[in-house]
Amino acid sequence: MILPIVAYGDPVLRKETKEITKDYPNLDKVIENMFETMYAAHGIGLAAPQVNLPIRLFIVDATPFEDDEDLSEEERKFLSTFKKVFINPQIIEESGDEWAFNEGCLSIPDVREDVFRQPNIVIKYQDENFKEHTDSFDGIVARIIQHEYDHIEGVLFTDKLSPLKKRLIKSKLTNISKGKVNIDYRMKFPNAKKKR
Repeated sequence: MILPIVAYGDPVLRKETKEITKDYPNLDKVIENMFETMYAAHGIGLAAPQVNLPIRLFIVDATPFEDDEDLSEEERKFLSTFKKVFINPQIIEESGDEWAFNEGCLSIPDVREDVFRQPNIVIKYQDENFKEHTDSFDGIVARIIQHEYDHIEGVLFTDKLSPLKKRLIKSKLTNISKGKVNIDYRMKFPNAKKKR
């Protein structure tokens, strides 16, 4: 089932998220719905708060990057199969020199900005079967994970922008929260009179 994606301004995007256990109600269905929702919106990652669930869960599917000609053959091959569920994740290390990459977000449509992040991470998490993993990721995959991880920490990519950039996009963000944006996927707007 395709769920509405929560828009910028909704308090759930700033809530402290809770860890979950194997007995979380209908978890398989929640994960299935999140993937369906993400694909319908042409996304590469989606965090539970974006579908109104304040829990420590996000999904990633980097396969759209397999066609990116700016990446090496090895990177494209890795990305072509990178699809994961992260439950109760904890980033335990970030390293390397920060690099800029143009990021966007399904909760903040039509806003894209360069964000600086470190290129290497080590993350501890459980998969959809609650098997524990500790993995290292770098480059594009690390960035996607960092972006989604921020969501479960109540942080948006716009928080990482300079004060000037924030001022420049302020009216766009206000319009998004009111539903004044053109999108081709279901959204829930916190300050709109009617929901889409």
